[in-house]
Amino acid sequence: MRKSYTAYILTGSNIGDRKSYLANAKDAINKHAGKVKKASRVYQTAAWGLEDQPDFWNQALEIKTTLNPEALLKVLLEIELTLGRERLEKWGSRTIDIDILFYSDHIIELPHLQIPHKHLHKRNFTLIPLMEIAGEFMHPVFKKTIEELYWASNDPLDVYLVNAL
Repeated sequence: MRKSYTAYILTGSNIGDRKSYLANAKDAINKHAGKVKKASRVYQTAAWGLEDQPDFWNQALEIKTTLNPEALLKVLLEIELTLGRERLEKWGSRTIDIDILFYSDHIIELPHLQIPHKHLHKRNFTLIPLMEIAGEFMHPVFKKTIEELYWASNDPLDVYLVNAL
């Protein structure tokens, strides 16, 4: 039997039917990447990095996967393409964005893959949904829980619960 790992994923969408894109991403992840064990509620926040675009909806997922980190990334990129993701500009609008936040307590630094995600501790739109499902998870680099990282965050963007789901 193959060993399984816990991975934390963040999905986001800011164009089109955001609700459907997040739901379809979650379903595809569950089918192709690993069993979804927990899902946060959906949160809305202004765009980060490139502000002149529609607000994002984000959801954090905890999955159990037998895929190694690079295989997991490949599957998630394929899901993005299937759901119409186009990479036109850095931090630009997108139908779906899927990021690996953590892969158990592994630290991976490759040109195409950094785990833990290198910006997660600076982004409330990541920390808040992640805190909902894994608030006590210890960041393997900073040695702080997700909740501690949230309270130390300097991100000025407000994050709102989406009540339409």
